[in-house]
Amino acid sequence: MSTVAEIKAAIPSLTLAERAEVAGCLNQWHDDDWDEQMKHDLAAGKLDSLLSKVDGDIAQGKIHDLP
Repeated sequence: MSTVAEIKAAIPSLTLAERAEVAGCLNQWHDDDWDEQMKHDLAAGKLDSLLSKVDGDIAQGKIHDLP
């Protein structure tokens, strides 16, 4: 990918974890305690069912951009 338009077009096809990774690269933020806990919970699979539901909602068109 070489253009901003191509990158922006690819983002919706990424998983939630991949989008978070991209956002982290772009924002260069330092994780706070809450972020660290979320990473730990994600790695431990504690968010798998929630992420599956979100991915399903996205696939079914139940998620819409804010105006």
